[in-house]
Amino acid sequence: MVTTSTGGVEPPRATLGSWPTPLEPMPRLARALGLGADDLWVKRDDLVGLGGGGNKVRKLEWTCGAALADGATVLVTTGAPQSNHARLTAAAGARLGLDVVLVLAGGPGSSESGNLTLDGLFGARVVWAGEGGRDETAATARHVAGTLRDRGAVPALIPFGGTSVLGARGYVECGQEILTQAPDLTSVVVALGSGGTMAGLVDALGPERVLGVDCGAVDEPARVVSDLVSGLSGTHFSPESLRIRLDQVGAGYPALTEPVMTALTLAARTEGMVLDPTYTGRAMAGLTAAVNSGEITPGSRTVFLHSGGLPGLFGHRPTLARAAAELAVDGDPLNT
Repeated sequence: MVTTSTGGVEPPRATLGSWPTPLEPMPRLARALGLGADDLWVKRDDLVGLGGGGNKVRKLEWTCGAALADGATVLVTTGAPQSNHARLTAAAGARLGLDVVLVLAGGPGSSESGNLTLDGLFGARVVWAGEGGRDETAATARHVAGTLRDRGAVPALIPFGGTSVLGARGYVECGQEILTQAPDLTSVVVALGSGGTMAGLVDALGPERVLGVDCGAVDEPARVVSDLVSGLSGTHFSPESLRIRLDQVGAGYPALTEPVMTALTLAARTEGMVLDPTYTGRAMAGLTAAVNSGEITPGSRTVFLHSGGLPGLFGHRPTLARAAAELAVDGDPLNT
């Protein structure tokens, strides 16, 4: 345990990332969206050093710290087959010398490549939970943890998405980093998945400066985020005060929509920046929609939080097919 300067006791923490992450300008993308060249910046939480990077590292520093303090020998967590959180839990386990069991929805063959390849490379074991939904997957994880305990291991259940009040502390710190780097910011745009990333930013920056773009990962995203913010602040937080866009989910969490494909292409071709189709692609599509609707306007400092997810792009077949089709050139490829 670490004692704070005010005499309180700080929860234990594992060191997994490299902080602070950079804040970089995106002038060409800003102009393409109709903003001023200096209006749009990206917080590079994809560049944190561990396991391919991503926002889950900030959360895992706290949840893995608690696991180590409890004497854990194995981490158990849940997710979809292409879960970035599962991949980074596997990487964190490798870094910390802990075994990792990933309880994933679906079954063998339901996905391939991408994050699953890295899960195997990091040495994680996978238990397939079938198609029963998140409650059934969570029940399978609890059963797996019980079996491991019976065999003499000390399992720690890491929550879905790494999201809990404890894990969200990582994004309170991120919000403080952003304020140091861009004290004049007006909005931070972030993908809203399991809720902890947005909740930590709201706690640090206030709800008026955080725009979450729902990705379809949870039911009632406003309630999920508000409950986490309440846990962080110790006081009731109203979901009605949150800024959340619900217009980018399309046909569902795994689906590729045209606005997301447009956002992926625009970010790549203006800034050489790679987004993923599930999280950051939706966040960029939401940012585009917010500019078009006048919610985000020229002349104000906007920060786009890049939460990682690159490996998931390579496990998303529809996006790979669309990207590959862009290489098909009619006529003379040098005739520009």
